[in-house]
Amino acid sequence: MTTDALLPALTARVRQTAHARTAACPCGAAAEGDATLADRPDGTVVRHAGTVAKAHAADADSAALALRVAVAAGLPGILLPPLHPAPAALHDRLVTYWPYGAPVDPGDPDAAPWEAAATLLARLHRAPAPTAVPPMRGPEKAARAVALLRTAAPHHPATAAVLDAWDALPAWARGEAPLPDAVTLCHGDFHLGQLVRHPSPAGPWLLIDVDDLGTGAPAWDLARPAAWYACGLLPPGEWDRFLSAYRAAGGPAVPAREDPWPSLDVPARALTAQTAARAVTKAVVAGRDLDEVERSLVDACSRMAAVRPSTPGG
Repeated sequence: MTTDALLPALTARVRQTAHARTAACPCGAAAEGDATLADRPDGTVVRHAGTVAKAHAADADSAALALRVAVAAGLPGILLPPLHPAPAALHDRLVTYWPYGAPVDPGDPDAAPWEAAATLLARLHRAPAPTAVPPMRGPEKAARAVALLRTAAPHHPATAAVLDAWDALPAWARGEAPLPDAVTLCHGDFHLGQLVRHPSPAGPWLLIDVDDLGTGAPAWDLARPAAWYACGLLPPGEWDRFLSAYRAAGGPAVPAREDPWPSLDVPARALTAQTAARAVTKAVVAGRDLDEVERSLVDACSRMAAVRPSTPGG
């Protein structure tokens, strides 16, 4: 959540930036057209007309974020390009500015752009990094979710299954060792919420959110849909659309024809454990039981713990 001072200051700053971009802002008045799109510990996002400002997490590294923003600027057509080349400071937070794009409609799952998402990821994975970039932060974020589970819900009946599944993973997937690929450019936190159409509302789909972008194992970007499929939360037809489009676009994360699962197994297990850890933690904080989807994630962790993770070629 934001501090009391940050949100109004961020709103004023995005309004100022929006009005500087055009002589006639469509809002009609300074305070119209404002919207808070997200307000979480990992980022606060506000919009004014066609401009978006994001205040990144309080512990965001300035140099690393600047490099990630530069990558977005250097890969138009894959990543939404920033409006300014470097983050700016505001109330001890780093702020970046972006054009507004229309997000995926969560109320219309049949229209989910699985093919477009897979093609963008394949193009990202094949693109040389236009500037030096840190390692992608996927395993680091997963490790944070599991650490929070250990602290917030050590005695919950589901916690042991999640931790057993997590502890069986190789060190790199738990953020405890270098990633096995230090060259391939990865998004680091892909899900359908990381897609927008720009220009809104009918422009091409682009990837957004560079906070976790960097070099690493490209299979991590396919891991969340793979985990949903393995848990029964993503229908086989949608998974096949996604995987087939990724392969057709020459994505390097999986073999072109052979079984993809040896490449996907470890990242998918890590994302399942991360998502289950978050689910259990949220349920404990809210003082409620796990819902059906959350129980399915924990059940998947129980099954995972009984079978050793597979690896490519093994």
